[in-house]
Amino acid sequence: MPIIFKTVIEKNAWRGFPCRMPKALLKDIVTHCDRTLRINTISDYDGAVNGLQVENNGKVSRIAAAVDASLATVRMAAAQKADLLLVHHGLFWNPQQPWVGKKRELIGALVETNMAVYSAHLPLDLHPRLGNNIGLCRALKFSKPKPFFEEHDQHIGLRVNTRLRRDILASRLKNILGAPPVLLRGGPSVCGKIGIVTGGAGDSISKAATEGVDTFITGEGPHWTRALAEELGINVFYGGHYATETFGVKSLAAHLSKKFRLPWKFVDHPTGL
Repeated sequence: MPIIFKTVIEKNAWRGFPCRMPKALLKDIVTHCDRTLRINTISDYDGAVNGLQVENNGKVSRIAAAVDASLATVRMAAAQKADLLLVHHGLFWNPQQPWVGKKRELIGALVETNMAVYSAHLPLDLHPRLGNNIGLCRALKFSKPKPFFEEHDQHIGLRVNTRLRRDILASRLKNILGAPPVLLRGGPSVCGKIGIVTGGAGDSISKAATEGVDTFITGEGPHWTRALAEELGINVFYGGHYATETFGVKSLAAHLSKKFRLPWKFVDHPTGL
């Protein structure tokens, strides 16, 4: 069955100042983001290229936030007259691809619309206030989360101790993420130790189990994890890679809006994954 890609612009008005648009300097926003997210000290995958990926003419009047940088999201942001696009997944995951065809269109769209692109991958996943993992924890009403899941010599996830029925957790995730999660029932019916790593950590459920959780929430994982979850005695919830990673860019955009007095909007372009 083909995956249906849906493109939606949030119906909410620009969050901020809808009349005369204030402006901020791109360099000031970048400096603040780099410092706040610790861009230069947090290790990441080579293709992440965290920080400013594309510059514009140096001024910002509107901010758009999206999970992924792509031709579609650049066009959506430009349609809203944004000149800074904040993303979680940047432009350079496949750096060896030639910039021809749609890639050339992407370059043209960035230049023609004066669009700057700022990307934050693991720095935004693990941030204690603005990150994807803390955002999902808050949405689930989990309190006092602890660091969890070491990757690149740092903890990128969070864990909580609680007592919550597995079916109730599934219902909460459905309400928060907009669709029922895929549930691998390998652990107890009452969840006591829950680990969260947003995105695509499903191939690392062995690591999650080793760190002592009986329930693991992430975005997506491979087929073979069904049997492995049973063998490890762990529940696994796949809530969607995209759906579990909308929290960070929204939080970062709201934070920048408040600090620099700029309006912002989330451009929603789900992948179906």
